[in-house]
Amino acid sequence: MDNERVSRRLSAILAADIVGYSRLMAEDESATLNALNRHRREVFDPCVSRHNGRIVKLMGDGALVEFLSVSNAVQCATEIQRTMADMDDAGGISLRIGVNLGDVILQDDDIFGDGVNVASRLEQLAQPGGVCVSSVVQESVGGRLGITFQDGGQVSVKNIDRALRVYHWHPQDAPPPPRGNAKPEKPRDPGYAIAVLPLDNMSGDPEQEYFSDGISEDIITDLSKVSGLTVIARNSSFAYKGRSIDLRVVGRELGVTHVLEGSVRRAGQRVRITAQLIDTKDGSHVWADRYDRDLTDIFAVQDEVTLEIVKALKVSLSSRERANIADVGTSNIEAHEDYMRMRGFLFFPGMNAEGWRKAVAYGERAIARDPGYADAYGMLALMHLLDYHNRWSGAPSEEAMQKADTLVRRSLELGPENIWSNNAYAAIARWQGKLDEAVQALDRAMSKSSDYAMGWFTRGEIEIAQGKLDDAIEHLERAIRLDPSFRHQFMQFLAMAHFLKGSFETAALFLKERVFLVKDTDIGRAWLASALGHLGEVEEARQVWQEMLEINPAFDIRTRLARLTLTDPGHERLILQGLEKAGLLADS
Repeated sequence: MDNERVSRRLSAILAADIVGYSRLMAEDESATLNALNRHRREVFDPCVSRHNGRIVKLMGDGALVEFLSVSNAVQCATEIQRTMADMDDAGGISLRIGVNLGDVILQDDDIFGDGVNVASRLEQLAQPGGVCVSSVVQESVGGRLGITFQDGGQVSVKNIDRALRVYHWHPQDAPPPPRGNAKPEKPRDPGYAIAVLPLDNMSGDPEQEYFSDGISEDIITDLSKVSGLTVIARNSSFAYKGRSIDLRVVGRELGVTHVLEGSVRRAGQRVRITAQLIDTKDGSHVWADRYDRDLTDIFAVQDEVTLEIVKALKVSLSSRERANIADVGTSNIEAHEDYMRMRGFLFFPGMNAEGWRKAVAYGERAIARDPGYADAYGMLALMHLLDYHNRWSGAPSEEAMQKADTLVRRSLELGPENIWSNNAYAAIARWQGKLDEAVQALDRAMSKSSDYAMGWFTRGEIEIAQGKLDDAIEHLERAIRLDPSFRHQFMQFLAMAHFLKGSFETAALFLKERVFLVKDTDIGRAWLASALGHLGEVEEARQVWQEMLEINPAFDIRTRLARLTLTDPGHERLILQGLEKAGLLADS
């Protein structure tokens, strides 16, 4: 973590402490330690794992846990306290828990900063057996988790230079969980989470990098079709490309239980693939194998690797999932290689007009080699959607959108249930304002791959436009869980959803993170200026707006809002009102 981007981030922090620990130890040291170990083993650690938290450190009588989602942090805190309250024999163990959302600084495996300090102070304010949260946490979760907090007013605490507004929750005061006609509890995340690191190119030819990367991406796609696994998206797995790093660190950073690593060596029409599955808890090998095959067998090798991982983890596989894994879309190796080359450009962070033209050429060649290749049509459609947004071809936007629409419809004809075909159609339909059709396409895509991060992101985008803001927040948080390295993109839309709910403090926090991660964002600064206007931070709002105009002097907020196709006219008005309060609207 030696660069600015990963040395600081916005996180939800849970701080927990045992009530009366010194007294308990003085009374019976052995019994207290046994009860503490039992609590951690049976309650605390499993709950943190279920809610995708990372235990930063244990401190004898306390713990510090980091979450990328404030919803997960609050659910974890209340679940721990409910479980403890229901235990017949907790061995005298009772916790105070504080939860905050704020900036943290990462150093090695530890975290520091204002976000951590406030969480620690909140923990001290919590009732025994209860939870105390900051105002931004209460605002962020609102009522969407079915958890009601009691206003604790403004308080001053040691070493924090501002008053904190706090909120309390205790299981004794909370209503019992709903029964009868209540919605069934959503299934918990699978017990195993896996990241597939980019396979090393051992061919001695840098031009073969697309091939080793492409195999890695194919394995990610196949694993994501298995409902018993959580699979981290390509963007986040490939963030480790070319880096020598302890796989246990990868496990902590991505929140995964296992990592797949290996290499690819291609020589003429022969290919050698080595792969090994590592348990990130202790670095032990779970499974390893080597495959020496003809290039024409590459699809079978990818299937074998996927199935061996599933077998090694003892994950059940349905007949439908097995068939989905076997469906590679084409039997033409050359067409698939062109597809892999095109796909590599889609995820390239420095995509420009030259790269776009190369990608389109590869896509057109893939289709020429296999006119029935649905994936290639879908990917090429997304390339033209990118042109619609960026005008790399120099053609009118309407022409780019028409090409994207024609290609994606052909893709759907060839593969009505295909993941890429339906996701591409959803993305294109979303920008055409066909929101209901976009959702239907996403449903089809994600019925085959529930761990598709960009699918959750697109769904969140659509739900913002529809005004389904709680759903959008839930699904955008899911996208961040699956693709934490792409959070800079997801953060903008997560902030927008909170903003449109009127949660301006939460929105401002997320938008400040967006501005930090994407230095030249104009739209992020525009929304941040509006949020600050609503919060009465007029001077800061004006400073942010000025930065935005320096980045894009031609920025027009109304034009940008029109492209979002917000169905509730009150939402657009809310954004303009924030700018009005800061005296900025006339400048737009």
